[in-house]
Amino acid sequence: MKLKLLLLSLFILLSACSSKEAPQLKIIANSWIGYSPLFYAKESGWLDEHNIKLSTVVSLGESMHIYQTNHMHAFTGTQYEYRQVLGQERSLMPIIMFNRSKGGDMVMSNHSLKALEESSATIDVYLEINSINHVVFKDFIKRNRLENKTFNYINNDQLRIVSELESLPKIKRPTIVVTYVPYNHKLKTLGFQTLGSTRNGLDLLVVDALYTNKENFAAHEDQFKALKTIVNRSLQALNNDPHEYYTKVKPYLENNSFEEFQSGLQDIEWLNHELSDALVKRLNQAQFPIRDLM
Repeated sequence: MKLKLLLLSLFILLSACSSKEAPQLKIIANSWIGYSPLFYAKESGWLDEHNIKLSTVVSLGESMHIYQTNHMHAFTGTQYEYRQVLGQERSLMPIIMFNRSKGGDMVMSNHSLKALEESSATIDVYLEINSINHVVFKDFIKRNRLENKTFNYINNDQLRIVSELESLPKIKRPTIVVTYVPYNHKLKTLGFQTLGSTRNGLDLLVVDALYTNKENFAAHEDQFKALKTIVNRSLQALNNDPHEYYTKVKPYLENNSFEEFQSGLQDIEWLNHELSDALVKRLNQAQFPIRDLM
């Protein structure tokens, strides 16, 4: 694997000039700590060197929608978003892995699990309905046998969810928020506690990757290869100086503190190198293709 990465790096050095002259590669990503290597690369000017344009949005659903409607060449997302788009683009494929959620996706509530189980009231559920949030919530209610409860779904992106809950007086009715890092930190200050996550209470595989179709890959193959090396370079920068890295990516992560940023890093596992045999087996079971990964 090290030899493969060395060859990729050598390829990038030799093709840097031609990359600048290549047609612009347009990528869309949402504000998630697991995509921060892209944000760091953008702020460092590394993407410009290869004519790669990164656009950012708040929600996973919005990222997927913009990819489909605004002629983007690639988008980031979980395997859920991948399957959503795959229904319309049969040649869609993951090409760069970013991370696995190990606590980064969670279900929070202002009530305990026992209180939810005993409640007969309608439970408000805030989530991004057209994203992995929905899958996480379905797994949560199944594992905790809450299928008989009545839920009032409130669909919004994470930033608007937090803003709305901040604007309300102290919420007494049972409320659930399906969220992810870094929005959990603010929700905690509003009185919400984690009832289940991809680390504890949910046996749900959630991985993040960059997706494109075969046509876009063929047209921008050199730039995608450069991007793979750039992601590794960003993660090396994170390892060398976490605070400097945080300073550059902070504007993309809803202004969480350095301490919260470090805490969030504990909730993901980077997948930029060779995948473990156990994870490969799990991905195969989930019918997530890995043959085209760089």
